[in-house]
Amino acid sequence: MSTRRTRLRPLGVALAALAACVALPLTQGPAAAAETPLSQGKTVTASSTENAGTPAAAAVDGNTGTRWSSAATDDQWLQVDLGATADVKQVVLTWEAAYGKDYKVQISKDTTSWTDLKSVTGSDGGTDTLDVSGQGRYVRLQGVHRATQYGYSLWEFQVFGSTSATQPTCGTADAARGKPASASSTENAGTPASAAFDGDTGTRWSSQAGDPQWVRVDLGSTQDICEVDLTWEAAYGKDFQIQVSGDGQSWNTLKSVTGATGGTASYDVSGSGRYLRVYGTARGTGYGYSLWEVAVHTGGTGIPPVQGGGDLGPNVIVVDPSTPNLQQKFDQVFAQQESNQFGTGRYQFLLKPGTYNGVNAQIGFYTSISGLGLNPDDTQINGDVTVDAGWFNGNATQNFWRSAENLAITPSNGDDRWAVAQAAPFRRIHVKGGLNLAPNGYGWASGGYIADSRIDGTVGPYSQQQWYTRDSSVGGWTNGVWNMTFSGVQGAPATNFDTGPYTTLDNTPVSREKPFLYLDGSTYKVFVPAKRTNAQGVSWPANAGASLPLDQFYVVKPGATAATINAALAQGLNLLFTPGVYHLDQTIDVNRADTVVLGLGLATLIPDNGIDALHVADVDGVKLAGFLIDAGPVNSDTLLRIGTPGSTADHSANPTSMQDVFVRVGGAGPGLATNSVVVNSNNVIIDHTWLWRADHGSGVGWDTNRADYGLRVNGDDVLATGLFVEHYNKYDVYWNGERGRTIFFQNEKAYDVPNAAAVTHDGIVGYAAYKVADTVTSHEAWGLGSYCNFTADPSIVQTHGFQVPTTPGIKMHDLQVISLGGKGQYAHVVNNTGAPTSGTSTVPSKVTSFP
Repeated sequence: MSTRRTRLRPLGVALAALAACVALPLTQGPAAAAETPLSQGKTVTASSTENAGTPAAAAVDGNTGTRWSSAATDDQWLQVDLGATADVKQVVLTWEAAYGKDYKVQISKDTTSWTDLKSVTGSDGGTDTLDVSGQGRYVRLQGVHRATQYGYSLWEFQVFGSTSATQPTCGTADAARGKPASASSTENAGTPASAAFDGDTGTRWSSQAGDPQWVRVDLGSTQDICEVDLTWEAAYGKDFQIQVSGDGQSWNTLKSVTGATGGTASYDVSGSGRYLRVYGTARGTGYGYSLWEVAVHTGGTGIPPVQGGGDLGPNVIVVDPSTPNLQQKFDQVFAQQESNQFGTGRYQFLLKPGTYNGVNAQIGFYTSISGLGLNPDDTQINGDVTVDAGWFNGNATQNFWRSAENLAITPSNGDDRWAVAQAAPFRRIHVKGGLNLAPNGYGWASGGYIADSRIDGTVGPYSQQQWYTRDSSVGGWTNGVWNMTFSGVQGAPATNFDTGPYTTLDNTPVSREKPFLYLDGSTYKVFVPAKRTNAQGVSWPANAGASLPLDQFYVVKPGATAATINAALAQGLNLLFTPGVYHLDQTIDVNRADTVVLGLGLATLIPDNGIDALHVADVDGVKLAGFLIDAGPVNSDTLLRIGTPGSTADHSANPTSMQDVFVRVGGAGPGLATNSVVVNSNNVIIDHTWLWRADHGSGVGWDTNRADYGLRVNGDDVLATGLFVEHYNKYDVYWNGERGRTIFFQNEKAYDVPNAAAVTHDGIVGYAAYKVADTVTSHEAWGLGSYCNFTADPSIVQTHGFQVPTTPGIKMHDLQVISLGGKGQYAHVVNNTGAPTSGTSTVPSKVTSFP
């Protein structure tokens, strides 16, 4: 397994560099250069940091003995929020020995669009003093080329200029007074919703005694809201949210309050909307919620309306058959990304319709390739789209985080090679030949996923341990190691799990293909496929569904703030995340039905300071697709939550779906999250996910990247197709909803369990990989495997891989457990049924039907 090493420079080099930087005086410039920089001590973010000792904040702390340094790639940035709009006159960069040779200094009012203040080429390090002229709130260094093999490293990043003496302030008038009001309930006729907005502290709104409850006001027009004052009666809200909406249907949370104690309180907020509500989730007393007054103040800085559409950003590479040096473009990105397992580079290749001859697109980490036609055959590659494992000595078990989509491939030698492990979907591809899923030399491989694809020839898994294929067509399937599962696949082999690896379902009960970007003439649109029932074979060229123009999407680019993202959602925009790494200082709240959140190039969300990354309300038809959530170093409760706790609505006609949404805890650095994904809504479709508590990389240890649960399902009628969940400290999957179904499950238990005592509970050694709660009466699953590799204590014998209630409504088909080389064992397969594993032979123990 690969391990990231922190770079240590020789002490002499570091001291010499420090001495050089201290000795170099600042170039004489305008008088502002002698003043305290506008940037000093302000909020700062970066695309990456080398380690915990070189944070972004060190570049603006006024201390020339501390520094920020980035990961060792060219595309890195540092961004400072000046706190207010400023006239920027000068920027001073004091470089450490690892300096930027070519870079840009840019300015923005909103982090959405950036203007170049200065482009620098051929810098020689030391101190760069740049006279500039521009107006904005945010200033960033955008690296283009490094001068050394290391990252970018700055002792100080100083921005000089002046802020306006007339910064907008929050108004004192109450914009809500006397406006139309409504509520979830009222205690009686004497406590109406309107009483909370009448300006009279002797009248009040009060609700019935239950959770949740809300009261809302219609401000009459969209307003920039900067402060909300609440005056509670004795029956106060302990936990509540202040929310805004543009239409009274989709809500954006401006402030989440927990542990309130009543009385009068004022909350500074920033957001825009026509409707405002106080949404209570926990009462402070046994009575309902009761408010004397809610006052709303407007006119602060607010967030300007977010514009939809625009360009796709610097990390989306759009090509056509006439693009010069096309092979070189593929090769350059691959050279950077081939072994860049935990780096920050993110890339998306988009191929315009046409025929591409002699191309071999090798696909490395965090790289995606997609055709821009409405159908795969609109984009023809006479060549290859290749994943191999030369970077890892022919071992493909770590070929994660990449994708191919919406292309036709005529392989140069008859078979295309796609030797991947988890989180590497192969979607909507027409292979005019065969498909080889093993690396050159047939080394270890641990994949994978195919959907909505037609392979004219034979698929050869060879060394692949497991694979799931859905709603596709194959010319043949040669073999498999342990678990080859198919649903809705024309040409799939017949079920043979007793003596072979095959589990085959004639159709997929419910499915909906992933949304994708395409060109309609010269206009970008996102196609959103329709739901299918009992599907078999590919969805194209019929293409049932709807097209959304790009101007209905906020095109999110690196550096965008969570506040802007939430403002875009509140306006009714969808989200298209361009390739990049996005640090979030507030939870992204998706509250509108049918919202599309689509990522390109494995766009990555990182929640900071222990927040949750993404919440989806209990609404119809949200589509989440194509992105990675990476846990931050402060524990988050839940990285992705779909539906609010206690959700009961029926979404069977238009379910929410998550597709190619991956979660990582550790590996790229310390990460902590109690739950990776919690599904509270009913009827959700989980179509291909890999939830991974890291077993290698940086920030890995039993408690260092602790994550108790991978997937928790509380909603009813949830379907998982292609479920990969690995290495969690407790249950990898805990299913608490009724009538749940899973088609294909792949799991490894945590490698680093220190001893049996650490995972012993209720008289059971080890937490089941897949547990159906004791209260559940109906559940069904097909093609499940759990493997153990207890490297920290090989003597551990886990009681079972699967644990389910023994009732007529529980039906489990084709289960297996495997000891990988004898590093630990299983005593049973499911509950107390199934032969134990033994020895070092890595032979499955199977149960074909339970009970």
